Amino acid sequence: MHTRPLTGLVFICAAALQAQEPPSLPGTQPLQVTGDLSTQMVAGIDRFLMRALEQSPAERARHWRRDLSSAEAYARSVQPNRDRLRRLIGAVDPRVPFAEMDFVSSTGSPALVAETAAYAIYAVRWPVLDGVTGEGLLLEPKGRVTAQIVALPDADQTPEMVCGLAAGVPAAQQFARRLAEHGCRVIVPVLINRQDEGSGNPVLRRFTNQPQREWVWRQAFEMGRHIIGYEVQKILAAVDWLAARGDAPGAAAPRIGVAGYAEGGLLAMYAAALEPRIEAALVSGYFAARERVWEEPIYRDVWGLLTEFGDAEIASLIAPRALIVEYSEAPAIAGPPAARAGRANVAAPGRIATPEFHLVELEVARANALVRPLASGAFAELKYRNEGNPIGPMADRAVLSLLTKLGAPVAELKPPGPVPPHARPNFDPAPRQKRQFDELVEHAQRLLRASERVRDETFWQVMPRTSPEAWRAAARVAATNFWEQLIGRLPSPTGPANPRSRKVYAEEKWIGYDVVLDVWPDVFAWGVLLVPRDLQPGERRPVVVCQHGLEGLPADTITADPKAPGYAAYRAFAARLAERGFIVFAPHNPYRGQYAFRVLQRKAHPLGKSLFSVIIGQHERILEWLGSLPFVDAQRIAFYGLSYGGKTAMRVPAVLEGYCLSICSADFNDWATKCATVEAGYSYLFTVELDMYEFNLGHTWSYAEMAGMIAPRPFMVERGHDDGVAPDEWVAREYARVRRAYARLGLPERTAIEFFNGPHTIHGVGTFEFLHKHLQWP
Repeated sequence: MHTRPLTGLVFICAAALQAQEPPSLPGTQPLQVTGDLSTQMVAGIDRFLMRALEQSPAERARHWRRDLSSAEAYARSVQPNRDRLRRLIGAVDPRVPFAEMDFVSSTGSPALVAETAAYAIYAVRWPVLDGVTGEGLLLEPKGRVTAQIVALPDADQTPEMVCGLAAGVPAAQQFARRLAEHGCRVIVPVLINRQDEGSGNPVLRRFTNQPQREWVWRQAFEMGRHIIGYEVQKILAAVDWLAARGDAPGAAAPRIGVAGYAEGGLLAMYAAALEPRIEAALVSGYFAARERVWEEPIYRDVWGLLTEFGDAEIASLIAPRALIVEYSEAPAIAGPPAARAGRANVAAPGRIATPEFHLVELEVARANALVRPLASGAFAELKYRNEGNPIGPMADRAVLSLLTKLGAPVAELKPPGPVPPHARPNFDPAPRQKRQFDELVEHAQRLLRASERVRDETFWQVMPRTSPEAWRAAARVAATNFWEQLIGRLPSPTGPANPRSRKVYAEEKWIGYDVVLDVWPDVFAWGVLLVPRDLQPGERRPVVVCQHGLEGLPADTITADPKAPGYAAYRAFAARLAERGFIVFAPHNPYRGQYAFRVLQRKAHPLGKSLFSVIIGQHERILEWLGSLPFVDAQRIAFYGLSYGGKTAMRVPAVLEGYCLSICSADFNDWATKCATVEAGYSYLFTVELDMYEFNLGHTWSYAEMAGMIAPRPFMVERGHDDGVAPDEWVAREYARVRRAYARLGLPERTAIEFFNGPHTIHGVGTFEFLHKHLQWP
């Protein structure tokens, strides 16, 4: 590892450590900060991320190369942005071509569900992806079709509600049937709702209070898909069908628009941004500055979105086509469903509220400014009541504007007509919702089942086995991609480390110091350095970095008190290694404080970053500082982590070559399955660990591939048979792929797995031997 000199560092004399016990580590300033360093670390990272979120609008321009000379030139210039947005929302699967929609009927439920003199309403279904369909209502005018519109209600509204066939929406807001009354052909898809009915597995008798949108989001996100992308695909499949609906053979189809409220408004905007055949979009109850998306439900979490796209930038992809933004009251969503009896309370917090008018107004103005002079006027119109008060949703002036943009011959909107009689008076929308929900779950699960093959093709089959050197060079390329695409790379720390320390332990064989190092503004690294007392002048020893797990502290890895909370899991492994003569550093990682640290992940994701983006930066600084110490051999710094520390043992050494070996304890397993399967109780789908989700991990780098990036450096797994993280079978199968890679490189001795009779804990037998052997310490 290349190390930079640290400003103000005074080299530490080994004799000085033997002769005295100074209150600070020689070569550092006294550490005088008081209070809980763990809480302060999380708070500092929070400030760091909040600044980045606030600055994100100003940073987005570097991703755009707009050519505003003509509509055609503009479309070409933003196509890369459109393609990237498509990938971010996971709308990447090829749609299934089809010629006609299917009527949905049964002996007790006809396809023709309602009819007036002006239009008929049919229950329909249409293909979207392999195994995924759209389903909803088709409103077909009986006269000339003036326009064609995909009408998108909010997630908690059924198609019947916006057609007047079910209670829940006032007549003036039943926009689907009102559009049909004005001659529009209208398709109203079903959206996945915010209830928790399907969020669990009855076979396992495990249920959660996650909204169904979150349940789909979790598993889809891990596979590079998204609930937003799935539903945008349903809209675009409907557009495919509408685009072929000419009034006569060879005639052009009537113009196509989208209109949506709340969650439907989000989808309408994204669909119009991706599909130029949509000539006008009406977005109601959803449009604003999006820098606080981390406060919204997690099913709106899109990896990397804000680096390139706010609502204004997404809207700019619609230009010069028309966008009507209606400032209406959003549905008041205070959080996920309350956990009922028998359901685990594990849903992510998240609320939806009506934004302040000035935030909407500024974002619309920003959208228009982005595309001038292409749209000489305002391509995006804002509809609202006087003095910035909300209207609608789907007020007459907003709907009329949409129809005008689509060329419909309508001068003003007629009042709503009478509600047509419902031919299915006892219709229950729940089975239809379940069908649509189950299809998305199965699609994500099918991707998961095939994901190992994808990883084999994209990683293992392209890695060279000609020599360890060739493997290492290829692994560095993979690790760079892994860091940038899956973890999210932050700039390496460049400012002074400003090391501060204070003595906190004085044991018979070693001295312990709290050490704090600056990383970035408001972000610091903190840990405890254990220095053996028997260091000889000029001697350089190996270091073992001992990483705690979830909700842990450095002290938990050190305490030898069997009654202490951390002893059962860590068994004083840091102190025991120091007693064996290793230099030990026990760093603090910021996964402590329940939701306080998980909200850091929520804030990082829209920036294309994660909690490990910060942790890697902290470890870059730690490695730099440790390597500068005169009694440390910088070529022999090892990593050993338990549980969340085991997660760190997979990700950080995969990226940072300064760690010469890594040991993953009580965490290694089939990570893609661990995060995304609905078929096993070990899955994070059933738990509160919303911070575990990494976009498209299933198709890129699971744990075997992370170990492959650590190779040819030594790598070991420590596994208790009774550890509830995963079954032995998952661990052994994933590890077998690692063992094979080392064996094919002719280095089988550089990897090992130790199974032992025990729970989620440090065993410290085979792992200690592994450290002594590969760190060449007797």
